[in-house]
Amino acid sequence: MLADQWKDIVTAPAFDEHTVVAPGIRKNSQNGRGANCGAEDILSNGSLIFVPEGTAAFVFSQAGIEQVITAPGGFEYRDGQASVFDEQDRRGKGIGKILLDEAAERVGFSGMSADEKRVAFVNLHEIRGLRFGTRGPLAYNDLFYGTDLEIYAYGSFSVQVSNPELLVRNFLPANVFSYSLDDPKSRTQLLAEFLHSFISAVNALSASYRISQLPSQTSAIAAQIISEDDNAGTWETRFGLKLVSVAVENIEFSEQSRELVRQFSEKKMGVRAYEGVSQQAANVAAQQMIAEGVRDNGLGDGGGMLFGMNLASALNPQNASAAAAAAPAPEADTGRSLDEQIETLRKLKDLLDAGILSQEEFDVKKREVLGL
Repeated sequence: MLADQWKDIVTAPAFDEHTVVAPGIRKNSQNGRGANCGAEDILSNGSLIFVPEGTAAFVFSQAGIEQVITAPGGFEYRDGQASVFDEQDRRGKGIGKILLDEAAERVGFSGMSADEKRVAFVNLHEIRGLRFGTRGPLAYNDLFYGTDLEIYAYGSFSVQVSNPELLVRNFLPANVFSYSLDDPKSRTQLLAEFLHSFISAVNALSASYRISQLPSQTSAIAAQIISEDDNAGTWETRFGLKLVSVAVENIEFSEQSRELVRQFSEKKMGVRAYEGVSQQAANVAAQQMIAEGVRDNGLGDGGGMLFGMNLASALNPQNASAAAAAAPAPEADTGRSLDEQIETLRKLKDLLDAGILSQEEFDVKKREVLGL
């Protein structure tokens, strides 16, 4: 009883990266001198509670949460056991009454106090580096590729306590004063809900973003998750725990999806390359085919090229062969059909080869036949 008369100085311990709640520690010595040997669950009047920046202090009594201190600074506790070292208690009761009342109360509990007071601190800083990863492939409906692709996603997210009292009442297990998000039980539940929300948020972006653009859309993903009415989007209203950020480190295709994207890219590149040169290539090919066809009918290289170029200029190179097969070619000024022109030129060429016509005479007749 006398040991518990000491006034206490309670402050927060050092938090690690993922600690959400930590029990208060009592300062029991200074420079190696002095010692407070009172019970850990007794808090005397006049004790001081030091609340560091970025934390909130909770005082728990037998009835649960007795007091919440969210502002940083030092606070004097007045709802504990009377202490002979507290001036207000001494003036109000006197030293003798304080000791006699406390001794009489403890006799009935085998020397124990009926009071129980504990102090715990909630971490209000952003809790970062909570890793997540998909155990199996996720389906991503990529409208750019027009198919469902399988992906694996890896990264981390961060949370922050926005309502410490709601966290203590709804998230913290009963009668627990130390809690970390490294705890497998809490981590498993949070990760399961986060992944459900992550999948939904990622697929909501499929109409606007290709799968390769997802890592640059982490802010949009986080906003989508927060705005959800289920899973991670409910953390703030359920637990007072707000999702702050999502960092997608890597998104990988499954082997099947990677092959689909590769095939698509190859075909797309081939189509674009063809689209860029198709008109020019078709024109050149048509002219060459026409020139070769005329040359094979006896007009020679020079005549075939001249005739081919002339005919190509009058026909649509894209369907020259079809047009020639479907309808007769336009007649020259002489009124002859294309077949007649070719037959006439063939005969003139025979006369030239036989020496009956000179080259000059042949050229004049050729121009007449072709209407040049």
